[in-house]
Amino acid sequence: MEKRRLGRTGFLVTPISFGALPMQRCTMDEAGEVLIAALDAGINFFDTARAYTDSEAKIGKYIAGRRNEYFLATKSMARTKAAMTEEIAASLATMKTEYIDIYQLHNVKTEEEWEAVMAPDGALAALKEAKAAGKIRHIGITGHNVDMLIRAVKTGEFSTVQVPFNCVEQRAMNDLFPLARSLDVGMIVMKPLGGGLIDHVDLALRFVLQQEGVVAIPGMDRAEHVTENLAAAQNFRQLNPEETAKLTALAEELGPNFCRRCGYCMPCAAGIDIPQMFIFHLQYTRYGLKTAIPARYQGAKVKASACIECGECEARCPYNLPIRERIKQVAKDLG
Repeated sequence: MEKRRLGRTGFLVTPISFGALPMQRCTMDEAGEVLIAALDAGINFFDTARAYTDSEAKIGKYIAGRRNEYFLATKSMARTKAAMTEEIAASLATMKTEYIDIYQLHNVKTEEEWEAVMAPDGALAALKEAKAAGKIRHIGITGHNVDMLIRAVKTGEFSTVQVPFNCVEQRAMNDLFPLARSLDVGMIVMKPLGGGLIDHVDLALRFVLQQEGVVAIPGMDRAEHVTENLAAAQNFRQLNPEETAKLTALAEELGPNFCRRCGYCMPCAAGIDIPQMFIFHLQYTRYGLKTAIPARYQGAKVKASACIECGECEARCPYNLPIRERIKQVAKDLG
């Protein structure tokens, strides 16, 4: 499998690499199976986060002993120097490693957050100190706000930038990627499958890989995901017009405002599994499962009708989705 140079890091990484967000749904044993399968298949770049519950611990338990076989990235929502210093120490200990290849500012999206991380006592200062001490090798930034990421890349402070990009969310292709290439900033694509809702896996990943220098990190929580995802890179070919049209039709069907199942909206104050509610509703409306889904919905411990409209979920959603409105629709349609 070809390798791609990840910008100024100089790392040569597999174009399909490992996104650990869904691995937090795995048991410890299940996580070990998928992590080892990924390494054995040749994947050499793993991306996780402090926010992904026990994903760092799973990496530390199962593949820390093979540390020379992969590049490792993690990220933190810490915004102050003191908090980020603690997070870096926790990541190193939890993943049982002496250094982390890329440590990223996680999901910087507002002016207030930007000012906080860039301040003299902000998170970036802690990352610079850790880099000088050899605890991390490069500093990156992630987010869903393309304008904010463009601003970050222009500072020259970041070796990598991580952004959602897929057949539905294409803005980065025109604005962010050309800038990143011109400044030799590595480009990491999250949500290449739209959080699992883009069901033409081969086509969707090939669409991403058509972008020069881009590295995709689809989420994987089963060993079969490794084989399925790697197929797009191992037998890569450009999309033909018919395949492009198929993805375009799917993108129009999904629209830009769909739930990516990232889980940032959770936990719900009322105990609702919000991403699962949206999955039920999508399967009910899009796939026509008019009998099976209502039956499964009735088995949910907490139904959509329990929403107390507190709005906490919407404040956390990186896509600014009208979650309360949509939960009301789920309750209306499914009970």
